[in-house]
Amino acid sequence: MHIQFFGAAGEVTGSRHCIRGEISGKPFSFMIDYGMFQGGKDADEKNLADLPFHPADLDFVILTHAHIDHSGLLPRLYAQGFKGTIYCTHATLALLKILLLDSAHIQENDFERAERKQKLGKWRGELPTVLYTVKQATECLTLLKSYDYGQVFEPIPGIQAHFRNAGHILGSGIAVIDVQDSDASESKRIVSSGDIGMFDRPLMPDPDLIESADILLIESTYGDRLHRTLKATEDELVEVINETMKHGGNIVMPAFAVGRTQEILLILLGLVRSGRLPHLNVWVDSPMATAATHLTEKFLDDLDEQAQDTLTWFKKHPHAIELKFVADVEESKALNRIKGGAIIISASGMCEAGRIVHHLRWNLPHSQNAIIITGFQAMGTLGRRIVDKASAVKVMGKEVAVRASVHTIGGLSAHADQAGLVHWLKGFKKSPAKVFVVHGESHASENFAEVIRQELGWHHVVIPQRGDLFPC
Repeated sequence: MHIQFFGAAGEVTGSRHCIRGEISGKPFSFMIDYGMFQGGKDADEKNLADLPFHPADLDFVILTHAHIDHSGLLPRLYAQGFKGTIYCTHATLALLKILLLDSAHIQENDFERAERKQKLGKWRGELPTVLYTVKQATECLTLLKSYDYGQVFEPIPGIQAHFRNAGHILGSGIAVIDVQDSDASESKRIVSSGDIGMFDRPLMPDPDLIESADILLIESTYGDRLHRTLKATEDELVEVINETMKHGGNIVMPAFAVGRTQEILLILLGLVRSGRLPHLNVWVDSPMATAATHLTEKFLDDLDEQAQDTLTWFKKHPHAIELKFVADVEESKALNRIKGGAIIISASGMCEAGRIVHHLRWNLPHSQNAIIITGFQAMGTLGRRIVDKASAVKVMGKEVAVRASVHTIGGLSAHADQAGLVHWLKGFKKSPAKVFVVHGESHASENFAEVIRQELGWHHVVIPQRGDLFPC
């Protein structure tokens, strides 16, 4: 049996890991995740790169969760010939109906807009890449099959799998896959962490601990640092919001539509409920975030108990926050005429596309405004340039001065920090035979791999690079 890494190896996005081998003389191959690369000049090139085998040869895909960097190339895989089953949790299936169609819609719209500008002589360079169409995304959804947490399924004879709760976003799963050895006498257990959430957070329950694995794939997004505590995060939010409102400014919060937006809303509700923040005017300007928020209410039992309590309180006190979900484009544009007092939560989380780009264009140049960065910003993204304190950034083709205050609040991450990841690893009763540190920029992965070796005494720890092949 071999494992080959096609993404999220030496970088954060594009999670794609292929397992190939034989069971009783019959070959098999499957993918764990099939995500899109995001950020950086070479993202399109990597997204367009072909696999070294035909997609039709894959038996199935195990999908840990719905975020686009883990799921976003599934429609392309389908369009290239894959017709197997994609296994996921129930909530992940529901979210994919929103995220994959939205991703395809954005690609088609961006291409059509650029094509119109090109005909008018107003577009320079190559046209945007369309990785897949809305039709292909819709057809890809027919391949999905979902299960409860802990429910064992058998994708092919000799392989059994189930999901445990990763505590990252709604529906996120740790994939536990038992593969029968070629001689059928025993099996090897592959565990893929997907993205591990933080412990003791207001939205999602704690990640489930896993006791055993032969081969472990562990994420390392924040493997080199510690997050602020929830209390410190709330303290900073209170300070920034109160100061900005006092000076008559707006607050713009780029946020991932799934998970981050809902957690921010819960924290704001909690701070208003406790009297630490006044009545707020909050706009959620992302059709995807709106759909995901309503979906979160449907999966209420999957949330942390604190989240359930806060949402129950809000239903009894609906005017505690003036919460508006922005529907159409004209209403979104109208937000940019608000001179102060608004909190605008919008996607995309890394500021690469969507309505957030327009809000940054209008709010960045004004010193009374504040930009609150709420999540990881990959290298090469607009969000990363803002975090890195650029004095001006290019937004929608125009240079925009950055005069608004910029605040990075790392404690809102949906990813476990180094301490959280180590705590999760300590759930294993013994060291896995092989540990692959993935889904992290090189410094984060290297730092975390060394922590695993030193603190846990695990020695078979590898940081794979894209294209690397290992026996397992």
